[in-house]
Amino acid sequence: MIIKLKNKDTLNIGKFKLKCCIGKNGIVKNKLEGDLCTPNGKFKLGNLYWRNDRVKKPQTKLFCKKIKKNMGWCIDGNNLKYNKEIKINKNIKYEKLYRSDHKYDYFILIKYNYIKTKKNKGSAIFIHLSKNYKPTAGCIALSKKDFLILAKIVKKNTKIVIN
Repeated sequence: MIIKLKNKDTLNIGKFKLKCCIGKNGIVKNKLEGDLCTPNGKFKLGNLYWRNDRVKKPQTKLFCKKIKKNMGWCIDGNNLKYNKEIKINKNIKYEKLYRSDHKYDYFILIKYNYIKTKKNKGSAIFIHLSKNYKPTAGCIALSKKDFLILAKIVKKNTKIVIN
């Protein structure tokens, strides 16, 4: 199964067309950390994360992981854990996963720069929630309703095509 980003504001999956938003500076082939761009390419999906204090575990075939207060995502290009989930450590630059806003109540990892990680080529690229479809820092964001539809449809071997 393939998820296809179309026209920078629509995710197509099967018969569903889901409104979305992407990185503020559009889609690029040569992504860099902090450039506010969404990476171009075909990627596998990773785990689905959720805040069990706010939302129910979604119906999905993906592996689900509860977000805890001490969870972060390493955005420090000089660290061996770069672009991986970490336990928050003040000595490492990280993206907080347990957020006060609702963007990460649910999110799915897009496995961009994840397997053979390259330093400073971009990290923490997720499909997460949006209430207003404002541009992201490089992720793809959907409404909660559409995210739950997507979660129900995707499988462990689903890929996303961004171009």
